[in-house]
Amino acid sequence: MRRLLLATVVALAAAGAAVARDYAAGDLRITHPWTRPTSAGAPAAAGYMEIRNTGRAADRLVSASTPHAARVEIHQSSMEGGMMRMKALPQGVEIPAGGVVKLAPGGLHLMLFGPKAAVKPGDRIPVTLTFAKAGKVKMELAAESRPAAKPAAMPEGHRH
Repeated sequence: MRRLLLATVVALAAAGAAVARDYAAGDLRITHPWTRPTSAGAPAAAGYMEIRNTGRAADRLVSASTPHAARVEIHQSSMEGGMMRMKALPQGVEIPAGGVVKLAPGGLHLMLFGPKAAVKPGDRIPVTLTFAKAGKVKMELAAESRPAAKPAAMPEGHRH
């Protein structure tokens, strides 16, 4: 009976660790970081999450790194002249006091250039985020299959 109880506790703890996707650093809360699976040889992968600042002072996401890719950049996607454009944000992204910043498809995101391997469903990609005030936060992007942004969000005439 004791062994069964111990096995159950260990299994539940392991299951809880497998789905734990929230991270904290100072006043920052990072929730549900994820990425899409990629094929072998893909030139890049993207990282998404929500960053909530519960403090009274703004902070700034200034950089990110991972052993899984050659480099990571903070990017912003936006519509310009009827086309989706992407640009690097070398100054990072401000996380306003009491505010939330969403890194999501079609907007702010991390770009992982030169992945060293394909990302498969269920993989967990280690990433270190660096904030101006909160410092370094080690986290993982969970590889999940999710639908692409809805075409209705694109202006008329835009093709995939």
